[in-house]
Amino acid sequence: MVDAAPPPPLIAADDPVLLVGGGPVTAAEIDWAVARAGPVVAADGGARPLLDHGRCPDAVIGDMDSLDPGTRARIPAGRLHHVGEQDSTDFEKCLQRIRAPLILGLGFLGGRTDHTLAALSCLARRSERGLLLGQDAAAFAAPAGIALDLRLPVGSWLSLFPFAPVAGRSEGLRWPIDGIAFAPAGPIGTSNAVTGPVRLTFDAPGMIVLLPPAGRDAALAALRR
Repeated sequence: MVDAAPPPPLIAADDPVLLVGGGPVTAAEIDWAVARAGPVVAADGGARPLLDHGRCPDAVIGDMDSLDPGTRARIPAGRLHHVGEQDSTDFEKCLQRIRAPLILGLGFLGGRTDHTLAALSCLARRSERGLLLGQDAAAFAAPAGIALDLRLPVGSWLSLFPFAPVAGRSEGLRWPIDGIAFAPAGPIGTSNAVTGPVRLTFDAPGMIVLLPPAGRDAALAALRR
């Protein structure tokens, strides 16, 4: 069986793309992300917080089941991209149609638990260069075979959650991860602590790294290298 060809990109950029979902989003988070991104895309109902903040998204992608008529009327018709299939989430529909070196995601953490898990699972499965930001955490999928250098304050928490079997090496953590066979139903790396400059290397995709929100700039710098 031949895999279906990926859909053509609706947004292509050389800069990071801001993608906003329908979960909790603050004005301060939007300001931070807009200053570091190029195009701005909404996943379905994520258009509402952008419009309320005075920014019309360059594209709205999704099945449109969360886009109320009032919000829809505020968006030019040419920026609305309906994707009706129900085999993927709106988050994944957007990732499939954006070509960029990095996705900055707001509104995908901190809302419904199933939505958060779906977004993290999608990042891990696609090995996507994406940084999700929420009020309680920042999260990203660690690239396989690439060393990530993170500059975080000593004592910061750092958690690792595997969505697939994966092993790795670490420097700068109170509890080193070397020699641990991580797995979704096996060992995980919750609530580690930073002791100095953090360096992480993994042998396969599938690891999600979570940091305090204050670590978002360090994570962004590491992912852009």
